[in-house]
Amino acid sequence: MGKLRIAIIGAGPCGLAQLSAFKQAEQEQQVELVCFDRQSDWGGLWLYTSKIGIDVNGEPVHSSMYRHLWSNNPKELFEYPDYTFYNHFGCYLPSHLPRVLIYDYFIGRAKANNLRQFIRFNTAVRHVDFNDDKKEFSVEIEDLNTNSFECLSFDRVIVANGHYHMPNMIAIDGLDQYPGRVIHSHEFRGADEFKNQNLLIIGSSFSADDIAVQCYKFGAKSITVSCRQKPIGYKWPSAIKDAAMITRIDGQTAHFNDGSSVDNIDAIIICTGYRHSYPFMSRRLCLQADVTEFVPANLYKSIFWIDQPFVAYLGAPRQIFSFPLFDGQAALVRDVFLGHIKLPDKNEMKIDVDKWRTREKSMSPTDFFAMVDLQTDYMKDIINLLHTYKNNQSLLTFDFDKGGEMTKRFLTNKVNDILHYRDASYESIVDTNHSKTIDICKSWIENMDDSMENLLNDYRKIL
Repeated sequence: MGKLRIAIIGAGPCGLAQLSAFKQAEQEQQVELVCFDRQSDWGGLWLYTSKIGIDVNGEPVHSSMYRHLWSNNPKELFEYPDYTFYNHFGCYLPSHLPRVLIYDYFIGRAKANNLRQFIRFNTAVRHVDFNDDKKEFSVEIEDLNTNSFECLSFDRVIVANGHYHMPNMIAIDGLDQYPGRVIHSHEFRGADEFKNQNLLIIGSSFSADDIAVQCYKFGAKSITVSCRQKPIGYKWPSAIKDAAMITRIDGQTAHFNDGSSVDNIDAIIICTGYRHSYPFMSRRLCLQADVTEFVPANLYKSIFWIDQPFVAYLGAPRQIFSFPLFDGQAALVRDVFLGHIKLPDKNEMKIDVDKWRTREKSMSPTDFFAMVDLQTDYMKDIINLLHTYKNNQSLLTFDFDKGGEMTKRFLTNKVNDILHYRDASYESIVDTNHSKTIDICKSWIENMDDSMENLLNDYRKIL
């Protein structure tokens, strides 16, 4: 039997996690890997561009990153056990880091594993379907450099393009007549653009609160945050105020469902999340999931397409954990596709999915601790599955119980002090040799410099 031909769609954190998992088992020489990415470089969502809308190849811009973005969760929650932050940077660093350091970190791991050899850049996947007669997948691709098409055959397909790139827009009465600027958070590229402006932010999740404090930090005059649910209860500075759910826009006035209103709105930023988008997948293989789902339907262990388990989706759930979740899923995909772990029959898979979905539906949409517990238990379930293969070579040694407790601590800090929660330090979960906490050199709210060079210069002086 020849090598197993595996297509991976996307070279962001999910796709790179999958390549790392297979690279770890490459001594078996059982697989032929090809990873496709329509961008010109790796990094997926984390590959920053100032462009919005459509890129030079006529493709939708993938990145939702913006200038001066810092991580809104501690680096200890997404640290690789086999490639720590201290390993990469050679010094102790604060828990919350600018985007450029996080990008440099996870790309450093990809370089260390020599993963670039498997990736075809500037290559868009246009269609994926399964040929029932040949028992293989047909994958149609377009080379964006030459505009030429090619149809390739694979035994397995892994969808790893993420789901934070297709804006979830909402209908608001009167918005089409609003005279000011309206953008989705996907198009937000810098808070300094909104200095001295009165802003309306629509949304109640992480992008809404992060963009609100970013705009405050860079000098917005006032910020109103409209939530569909009950406000989380952040202790905002006086320039930021919560509002009820928006009902309509009349000129530059926003009206809310409790009868209140706000005048003189200069710009509106819509932070209502992202839709799952897999337009290249045939209808019978295409995941349909809600914006905020932790347990997507039709995916066993939130990974394997139940009706065709040779298709795997990575990173499909809403995420509390990110990089460790991708590693765990990727390890399970590897072991299943290599035949080390056998999936149950279709009926058992559906029962398992229903069990997890029932638990998710029982949670309040604002109970973040319940969400943390759900995903912690999910990851422990993945680890238990990995352990059923006695020779398992899993990359995953992350302690999710510790991760869950740390997540609750940082969320509590965030609610109590939204402007300074990034100043807190946490000990590494995975690096026992370099697990001490350090004092930050400058508070996040005062630090306008997110350059890697200057930050590393500051912290490399600390022993």
